[in-house]
Amino acid sequence: MRAVRRGVSGLPGKGLLAAGLLGGLLFLQTGSMAAAVARPAKMDPAASGTAKKVHIYFSETTLKNGLRVQLAEDHGAPVIALNIAYDVGSRNERKGLTGFAHLFEHLMFKGSKNVGDGEHFYQIFSNGGSMNGTTGADITLYFATLPANQLELALFLEADRMRSLDLTQEKLDNQRHAVQEERRLRVDNQPYGRADEYFGELFYDNFAYKHSTIGSMEDLNAASLEDAADFFQTYYAPNNGVLSLVGDFDSTQALKLIRKYFESIPRQPAPPAVELKEPLQTAERRDTVTDPLARLTQIQIAYKLPAGNTADLPALQVLSSILQGGQSSRLYQSLNKDRELVVDIGGFVDERIGPGGLYIGATLRPDSKPADVESAIYTQIDLLMKAPVAAWELQKAKNTTRLVFLQSIRSVQARATLLGSYTVKFGDPDLINTRLDQFDTVTDDDVQRVARRYLQARNRTVVVTSPIPAGGSAAAALEQPGA
Repeated sequence: MRAVRRGVSGLPGKGLLAAGLLGGLLFLQTGSMAAAVARPAKMDPAASGTAKKVHIYFSETTLKNGLRVQLAEDHGAPVIALNIAYDVGSRNERKGLTGFAHLFEHLMFKGSKNVGDGEHFYQIFSNGGSMNGTTGADITLYFATLPANQLELALFLEADRMRSLDLTQEKLDNQRHAVQEERRLRVDNQPYGRADEYFGELFYDNFAYKHSTIGSMEDLNAASLEDAADFFQTYYAPNNGVLSLVGDFDSTQALKLIRKYFESIPRQPAPPAVELKEPLQTAERRDTVTDPLARLTQIQIAYKLPAGNTADLPALQVLSSILQGGQSSRLYQSLNKDRELVVDIGGFVDERIGPGGLYIGATLRPDSKPADVESAIYTQIDLLMKAPVAAWELQKAKNTTRLVFLQSIRSVQARATLLGSYTVKFGDPDLINTRLDQFDTVTDDDVQRVARRYLQARNRTVVVTSPIPAGGSAAAALEQPGA
């Protein structure tokens, strides 16, 4: 069970897609819910000779209780992937209860009316499957992959805990301690962990995104059994979730089973809306912190971006690929290869329901000065603003984006996760079919325009994290970020 603080990098970094990958992917048409016919991915005639167009065929049904169901058959292997996406994340937490969404994710594995504590794991693993859950700022996901003949088991387990989660004080205390240990492992005792958490607090003004998903020790201690019951009632209702099923099944039969296990679970009132807007940033935000666990200086930079799935996001993704997408990117070539200022450098676009960010992170060589590294980064950004991107470089970035996306939908589990995530975050599961088209239309003018609009100093947040100097005092070692 992982706590996710930020989005995943959209950069590939390694590997090449085999030339026959697209032709090797088989998807099924399920739109009529009739018997599906397997067929290879379609090829767009307009793109003939350049790239094949891949389309994921899926059907969508809403049950009487509001649960949205998405089915996508793929008979390429005898497996099924089930994903339940709940429209809840750390953005829904209130002050004094940070970390609760992730804590609750842990409680979902502690048993329900007909499933014992720990039995969910046992049933999945002993039947040859894999499973997990993850919580982020915007969404909480539960996912499992099983042999196709275990579809009913997967549906039963998910429905039973959606209907009748067994919450007790003993289980809450047990998982509270587990999450606190996870915080020590992933944040408090990790180099740059606390600086990374502090960066989010400096970057955002709105509490919804300002606090970390893992939460604070104090708030985790404050969580009560009543809080857990209220959270379950409010957010883990069928009308606040999306069930996505991908793999080797018959859609008609699968939908019958889904109705059998899920449709009688009562609908609940809609959860309260969360305001995610940020006030306009008018000046650079900057801080310097020390980290007793760090061995090299690190610079984190981020520029505020608009909400996800809006018009400028494709151009910003392409810009990010040009600037920091792997070892052939401008920043890596300039700062690592040519000037030898950094050990590593890279970044990503964090696309959220609300405002996101374009992040850049650099780890400095021991003899490099932070000011020189920052200056070199801003020089490359200025070039993006002033000079058009060459045609070959723009095409490379688009190819990279295409490669990453196609790699991300190869597995049935990844497709189930994307369908549910796009639905919860942007209300549009068909983004799984239209994302690549958005990137293909980006021009060099678009890249230059979004660079000028968003990569301004006044829209920037910078945190420089330094190791404790040699001979540093114990007091320095205890210094807290932002103190």
